[in-house]
Parts: sequence; C-alpha cells; structure tokens
Amino acid sequence: MSATTSKHTASDSVWTICYIGLGSNLSNAMGTPTEHVQRAVQALAAHPHIQNVAASSLYQSVPMGPQDQPDFINAAVRIETTLSPIALLDYCQLLEQQAARVRERRWGERSLDVDILLYGDAQINEPRLTVPHSGLHERNFVLLPLKELGAVAQIEGQALSAHPLANDWQGIKRFEQT
Repeated sequence: MSATTSKHTASDSVWTICYIGLGSNLSNAMGTPTEHVQRAVQALAAHPHIQNVAASSLYQSVPMGPQDQPDFINAAVRIETTLSPIALLDYCQLLEQQAARVRERRWGERSLDVDILLYGDAQINEPRLTVPHSGLHERNFVLLPLKELGAVAQIEGQALSAHPLANDWQGIKRFEQT
C-alpha cells in the first residue's frame, strides 16, 4: 500500500492531530527554499487522508551543525490525519524525494527536510521513527513555529510554551520575503 492510500475511509477512521516540521536551505531545479517549504504545505493539504492544515509563518534561522551553508527557511504545520505514523513518515519522505533532496552530510544543506514532530499524544520509539522528535527540545527554529500554532505538548515534563527555547529568538527571525 502506498503512503497516499489507506484501508479506511475518513468516515470510519480516527483523525489524529499531528505537527510536522519543514526546513530548507538549498535551491535546486525544483525551486528555492521558500518554494520547497510552500509546496510541501500544499502537498500536505492536498492529501486525501490529511485535513485542517495550518502552517506557521516562515522563519529564517542559522544552520544547526556546519556553519558553511546558507540559512534555513523553517515552518511548522498542524494537520489532522488518518494515516498511521509510519504511513505519514513515508509520505513526508516522499515529499523530500519530490524536492530532489540529497543527503550529503549530517545537518548539512538540503532542499527539503520534513519531520514528524508530534503525532497526537503518541510516544514512538521505532528504528525509523521517534516521536516526539528526538531533537525537538534543542531547536528554537522548531519550537517557535510550534508555539505560534498553539501546539500543546510536554517536553521533558514542561509545557512547550514554557520551554526556554520556545521563547528564544537567538539565530532566528520571521522571514520577510523580498
């Protein structure tokens, strides 16, 4: 079964609220970082098993890891889905492939990064997927967009909105398109 199909219809499935992180800092033949992020939001909204898509503002942030790369464009997206966590992961990875993502180095430049940050209240520790996302509490470029969307979550026993990095603007700003 592909990531875009499901055994269930929307009428007999449970819709789960999920949050997805998007990031890009590499232009390619498929588009600019801003276009990659915007197309990913559009693709999520167009999926038959995803509804009520809400995207945060775009944020510009310094890279985490190697500093010899361009700044990132980041956003978070709130969705409701009937996809299982692994089917949603497969779809996120398909979006990365459609943006011609190439993995050259850890925390390196990329045309598109699509991460499942939260999947309802689920705690998932599988070889392919960890939810909440393992680096969530270390990344203000994820926490600030999540806070903008009103995400309710506990990070290391602390409400997301009260987490120090959810209020830390160092190295990040709202992206102003020119």
